[in-house]
Amino acid sequence: MARRDLLLAGRRRIEALLPLGFFVVAAGLFPLGVGPEPQMLRQIAPGVVWVCALLAAMLSVTQMFASDHADGSLEQMLLAPRPLTLLVAGKVCAHWFTTGLPLVIAAPLLGLLFDMDGRSIATLAATLLVGTPVLSLLGALGAALTLGLRSGAALVFLIVLPLTIPTLIFGTGAVGAVAGGLSAEAHFSLLGALLILTALGAPLATAAALRISLD
Repeated sequence: MARRDLLLAGRRRIEALLPLGFFVVAAGLFPLGVGPEPQMLRQIAPGVVWVCALLAAMLSVTQMFASDHADGSLEQMLLAPRPLTLLVAGKVCAHWFTTGLPLVIAAPLLGLLFDMDGRSIATLAATLLVGTPVLSLLGALGAALTLGLRSGAALVFLIVLPLTIPTLIFGTGAVGAVAGGLSAEAHFSLLGALLILTALGAPLATAAALRISLD
């Protein structure tokens, strides 16, 4: 399933690169809006990058099941002998590789734009590496709950954004701790716990939501 979705994303490269383009452009506008003062840019950088990453991930998550639902592939997945939870996990992995991983790679460039030091940039990229899979997992749940609804994209934002607040807080907190000369181990531990909890529960909830949406 992951390989299939990655091949489909490779054929629709413009659509696949849209979240990355939004991430870079949206974050790049903040230095122009708040001014070039380095201290101010360093203070707002973690929050700006994380919020832009969250919004960029939500841009593409609504399409995770929409195309399969439109062409009838999703019904075939429900009838397949393989567990639906594994198929959902494959689609989430493909979404992270096409959306989350490019954000992680682009984050150091934005860190330089905000005049962050090397340790803070490395911590920012590490928090995104741990936190963006949580966004994909929660986004899949939101996409499944709103599948087939006319205003599904708006509802996904309303459902998923409150659930991502802890990830946002611990991700930005880790960078702030490193910038202040403190250890970020506690923040990373909490991010890891959120990832484990979401990875265990979100695919099961998403599979159940898909069955409900297609009944």
